[in-house]
Amino acid sequence: MTTQAAADSQGGIAEPRRRRRAIASVLAGMVLVVLDAAIANIALPTIAASLHVTPAAAVQVVIAYQLGVVMLLLPAAALGESIGYRGVFVAGATVFTAASIVCAASPSLPWLIGARFLQGVGGAGILALGVALLRFSVPSHRLGAAIGWNALTVALSAGAGPTLGATILSFGEWRSIFAVGVPIGVLVLICGRSLPYVRGTGRTVDLTSVVLSASMFAMFVIGAQWLPTDSQQALILIAVATVFAMLLGRRELRRATPLVPVDLLWRPSFRLSIIASILSFTGQAAALVALPFSLQHAFGLSPFATALSLLPWPLAVAMTAPLAGRLADRLPTALLCLTGGILLALGLASAAVSSSGHHTLALCFQVMLCGAGFGLFNVANNRNMFMSAPRERSGAAGGLQSIARVIGQTIGAVFMSMLLACYSVIVATQIGLTIAATLSLAAGITSVFRLRDTSGSFNDSLT
Repeated sequence: MTTQAAADSQGGIAEPRRRRRAIASVLAGMVLVVLDAAIANIALPTIAASLHVTPAAAVQVVIAYQLGVVMLLLPAAALGESIGYRGVFVAGATVFTAASIVCAASPSLPWLIGARFLQGVGGAGILALGVALLRFSVPSHRLGAAIGWNALTVALSAGAGPTLGATILSFGEWRSIFAVGVPIGVLVLICGRSLPYVRGTGRTVDLTSVVLSASMFAMFVIGAQWLPTDSQQALILIAVATVFAMLLGRRELRRATPLVPVDLLWRPSFRLSIIASILSFTGQAAALVALPFSLQHAFGLSPFATALSLLPWPLAVAMTAPLAGRLADRLPTALLCLTGGILLALGLASAAVSSSGHHTLALCFQVMLCGAGFGLFNVANNRNMFMSAPRERSGAAGGLQSIARVIGQTIGAVFMSMLLACYSVIVATQIGLTIAATLSLAAGITSVFRLRDTSGSFNDSLT
């Protein structure tokens, strides 16, 4: 095992069959966490009716999952660097699979909420370390392609989730949708035996920092979600989260191996990638909240027709991601990010104009343009993010990547909730889509500043 670990740490699994199984394990893990989240959302009304609870109470099923993920992302990344990526990834998949069984057998809402939180805990291990394991599974010149496969997998899972969930609900009860994750989890674990052995640093994870970090993110997410309905309590939670952030920052700056990887944020190229990622995901999240309202209110579409109209977004991401991965291995990622940001901004800006009542086919084309732009930006940005970090800090880079996504998605969703509370639906969607386009363009422009960074990136070559 020591010899194997040394070989894997050199920059990629040499044996092709084992490499394919390792990649399959990571990609199946991504299917597990993304598909489960997507199919759970569409089942909320059915869950509320079946368990005789209010729709607001049923939403806790989604919030519990988000909390589990965001609270444990950075601790999972730090633990992976300490004891090895493979062990934490496999443990995350095991917890997620076991929690899926509990979800499928839940007799009441509290049981379901608890199991969903555990799914989030397991999902944090998968999300934080998945791309890091890909980095150690393929040679450096194939990393962009591998990230493209990952983006393709996520896009297809997100696009298939609502349709699969609706199909399952048409023939069975809501508990069946959670059983879907069990065979996928088993596949992750079987293929996971081929994941690369990456020796951990053996450094102790600071439990005080873990508690501060988890509490900070939990209060931020809950406070952000309460902001449109209970602003006073929400602001209190956000203020407390800010205090925890300050305490965590002071503690982490004194540590040689911080839980929050501030050492990576000092690197200009990595920092700019994180900022661009937050901007892009904020715009994307705002758009994906605004577009269904636009389609149903401005165009009068049914919920099912709305879902079909939005399907070009993930399909375009799926088609663009592999090409973006190959391009990212050959061209400057900053220029690819700028191109993707411009395409995404153009799609959203034209959708904002179309929301006043133009033909739905035009809007479908605009949605596809958004997906193509987002796929191009996200793959190139993620590749730069990981190549800007040392290989031994890949786990921390993966944790920050996921945190940036969650922060952006939360800000975008809350922002649209506030617009919908202050304006009519059509006006709110027009404003939201316009600002989302601006943020997407800003993400692309932010990436251009990486061209001025002379620090370079870390070469993962096998030699």
